[in-house]
Amino acid sequence: MPPPHRPGERGNAALVVVLVVLGIGLAVPLVLHFTQKAHNQLPVAVLEEYPPERPFVPGEIYASTLVALMDHELRSGTGWRPNDFVLWGPSVMADNNANRQRGIILGVRESTRVLKDHLTKVSSTEYDPNLVTADSAFRNDENRFMLPSAESRFRDGVAALRRYIEGLRSTPPRSKPIAGRNVELIRLMQTWGDLLGDAHANLFKAREADGSSIPPWRSDDYFYHAQGVAHVIHHLALALQAEYRQDFVGRPTIQNLLTEVADSLGEAATMKPLIVLDGSPSGLTANHRRNLDAYIVDARQKLYSIREELEK
Repeated sequence: MPPPHRPGERGNAALVVVLVVLGIGLAVPLVLHFTQKAHNQLPVAVLEEYPPERPFVPGEIYASTLVALMDHELRSGTGWRPNDFVLWGPSVMADNNANRQRGIILGVRESTRVLKDHLTKVSSTEYDPNLVTADSAFRNDENRFMLPSAESRFRDGVAALRRYIEGLRSTPPRSKPIAGRNVELIRLMQTWGDLLGDAHANLFKAREADGSSIPPWRSDDYFYHAQGVAHVIHHLALALQAEYRQDFVGRPTIQNLLTEVADSLGEAATMKPLIVLDGSPSGLTANHRRNLDAYIVDARQKLYSIREELEK
């Protein structure tokens, strides 16, 4: 015969259930926080992989960095987040990484476009076919779940960039190298400045376009989207330092400015508050959008200074 049920046991069981639920509720955000913090570090050190004594074909370092940026997002533990199925999609929990990846693909798209349209193309010459393929693939809707999925098209873009790099290294070369002219590089500085200008507008604004105040769930969307853009430009600025090492001999100002751009955006790309706060300028709580914006504005201003130096 089973022992009689005691009233206190039901209350203890309910308490255990509540504590377990609370524990899970606290653990999930912490796990997401620390895994995202680790993921924000790209396992590629451009300047270390391409020291001055290592030969390369112009375009190889820049394109290799684009490959590393996208490959890291596609091969991570959670993969491409913006298009995940609604039951476990970015709107349910991990929207921070999803918005960061939206910023990353925006930066990759525009930086690939400039490589195709300007850095490797002079006047009436033809486009590099692999860069055309990569540019087209990266412009697929990042939220598309299937037919085709965002991941499949982005992998196509990465594969096209790898073919471009192989073509640079072949004998005779089958790919078009970076021309190394100032006028084309100025286009890249303009594009990056425009991307950072858009990020600045969203980080600095106090109200939405319709005049409503910015809700907390939109504030962190702006934060992580801007951070994704910063992540891309940070690593590509390092790639440019290596790509143009010989071209900038005797022009230390440009090299120093590129270093400062990369440093500022490197700080921006790895900021990871546990909660993105939107405090007032004179309040006790932080305003993380404005904190991030300080690095964005600093880098953007230095890009303008680089343009001025290139125009001399």
